[in-house]
Amino acid sequence: MKKRNLFLIMTSFISLPIQVFSSDIKSNDKVVLEAITVENNSSISEDEYSYYKTKSTSATKTDTPLRETAQSVQIVNREVIDDVNAVTLKDTLSYVSGISQQNNFGGMWDNFSIRGFSGHENTGMSLLKNGFSDNRGYNAPRDTANIESIEFLKGPSAALYGNSEPGGTININTKQPKFKPEYSIETSAGSYDFYRTSTDLTGPINESVAFRLNAAIQKDGNFRNYVESNRNVVAPSLVWSVNDNTFLTYNGEYIEQKAPLDRGIVAINGDLKAIDSKTFFGNPNDGDMNLKNYTHQMKLEHYFSDSWSSNAGIAYKDNSLKGYGSEVKPFANVTSDSVLLRTRYRDYTSDDISFQADVKNVSNIANMKNTFLLGTEAYKFESDTIMYNLNNSVRVSNIYSNPTYTTLATGKGTLSTDRSEEHNAIALFSQDEIEVGKFRFLTGVRYDQIDIDSTNNINKKTTTQNDYAVSPRLGVTYLLDEQWSVYTTTGKSFRPNTGVDINGDTFEAEEGVSLETGLKFESLNKRFGGTLSLYQIDKQNVLTGSDPSGNYSIAAGEVRSKGIELDINGKVTNNVKISTNYAYTNTEITKDSGGAVDYSTGNVVNLEGKELSNVPKHSGGVLAMWEDSLSSSSSYGIGSGISYVGKREGNYINSFTLPDYTTVKFVSYWKADKNLTYKFNIDNLFDKEYIVSSYDRSWLTPGDPRNFTLSMNYKF
Repeated sequence: MKKRNLFLIMTSFISLPIQVFSSDIKSNDKVVLEAITVENNSSISEDEYSYYKTKSTSATKTDTPLRETAQSVQIVNREVIDDVNAVTLKDTLSYVSGISQQNNFGGMWDNFSIRGFSGHENTGMSLLKNGFSDNRGYNAPRDTANIESIEFLKGPSAALYGNSEPGGTININTKQPKFKPEYSIETSAGSYDFYRTSTDLTGPINESVAFRLNAAIQKDGNFRNYVESNRNVVAPSLVWSVNDNTFLTYNGEYIEQKAPLDRGIVAINGDLKAIDSKTFFGNPNDGDMNLKNYTHQMKLEHYFSDSWSSNAGIAYKDNSLKGYGSEVKPFANVTSDSVLLRTRYRDYTSDDISFQADVKNVSNIANMKNTFLLGTEAYKFESDTIMYNLNNSVRVSNIYSNPTYTTLATGKGTLSTDRSEEHNAIALFSQDEIEVGKFRFLTGVRYDQIDIDSTNNINKKTTTQNDYAVSPRLGVTYLLDEQWSVYTTTGKSFRPNTGVDINGDTFEAEEGVSLETGLKFESLNKRFGGTLSLYQIDKQNVLTGSDPSGNYSIAAGEVRSKGIELDINGKVTNNVKISTNYAYTNTEITKDSGGAVDYSTGNVVNLEGKELSNVPKHSGGVLAMWEDSLSSSSSYGIGSGISYVGKREGNYINSFTLPDYTTVKFVSYWKADKNLTYKFNIDNLFDKEYIVSSYDRSWLTPGDPRNFTLSMNYKF
């Protein structure tokens, strides 16, 4: 069946309930509805500030409470973001179990793993923004200026969102316009020449239209030599209440980041602590890598009655990454106080347009409530990747004490990559939730068809691959009482593998299967809750390494991750807020028929029994805040955050181990009056030296030393 015909059938399928419902209404009839209140799900009144949220906008795409959802969902809300003074997405990771940092491409983008699975090493894990895919192409690290909450959906979400990792998906909810005027400006200054100013302006334009404008400008000197960065963010949004039942929203975002490519430090003769963490292994004369992201999202929401509603949306994203970056070659074995670098010039661009639509019906039959969701999605993604390579371009000498940089060759070098890709995808999904007594049943399934055309513009060779996937999920929740519930769930995931093997054939898509069970708690006042989950995930068709030549990948791997996670957060008393988590994550490559090349020796290493890199077996954290009033309009808060990351394997062949580490954070604020708030935070209070993540011994990312930030927020 051609994609166009399939799309027409799916569109007709989506519109059928609307047509059926509308056919019963005469043109001059009015639909009488109960009062519908539209509100920001993530906002809470001032006297109810808590680290806990009762609902997710993306776990089921319905209003099902989290305690009744057969899935572990952890939410970092705006309260946490403000208290810890997080400015990027990675600053929030310590407050959710099972999240570990991966290679971040020299600081150019976000890259994390959930339950051990991190997705593509260059574009990162599964990430959504307001329900739209946000990780295709090359994306700057996400800024918190316009983030309202971050939802970590544990386990497979392919039944709703398609192409994704079985460990989990992140959905970012951006701030939405309000009809109540609120205007604020915040300025921050900190260690290593950190300066940031942000604004948050929202209010009505007229009785039916409201706006919001979030903006930020940031300069960061960084503790590392020669690594200064600049970031600009502008995020406008509008909401139009067309009538009492129809709402149109627009969300835009522009992010520009300028920073040098920074692969971190190297190990000398295997010693991870031989080099000062400030040492820059690049060319100070390269200038900045320039990342630009333009995002536009439009969504139409309509309520036909108390039972029927629908959503339709379109999103467009334009990304680019350009600039020179010098680096130590990966897998280099550095043994002296001098090392040679290569320089690469990159010119990456991409365009991504996607469409989503769904219709929801809520019906009650006898003592049973049924919530049915039917939807479709389609997208087209195009990218152009151009890269030049210049080997032995720079020598870094005296790396133990006072590094010097000598340019040995200039220019772009040789064109090594010139590739164009086009992805065309279409999907149909359905979901049904049934409430019977204390039982909650969840079933869902999605069908995806993805066509990928990849052209090597150097040799003019084009490869085509067609992937089809059916992704089901099943879940059962039992409400033990008004506070406790237990759940069991299973689901499948898939992710296409791009590239070709030694015979020029494309790869089968990665497929994952997850089994999970858990226990949930929610206090009667809904300010405090927790989740304990146990899971096992198996994934096959994993690209584990290379054939003996080292030039072609082999889809011969199977990977397993199993573990236990505990998350507890919320407002324990009127004065105490906490967020605590622990994760035991045991990853293992259970099958490897091809092996991987150890580039330091040239030998082929069988990966069976190896652990996934950068994934600690044990990790956890605690954030605790004490708050109290000083007067009727003045208050304060003081607290601390402790994060622990256990030992991790430093590369995919497990040839070295990254040490465990613990960091302590000090957080505080003083609300002088209803309009003026000061915040003072200290990160890494005891100045712990540690390695955040690595790709190999030649690319080690050091953690930030002790640093402080002082902020002032003024509402006007």
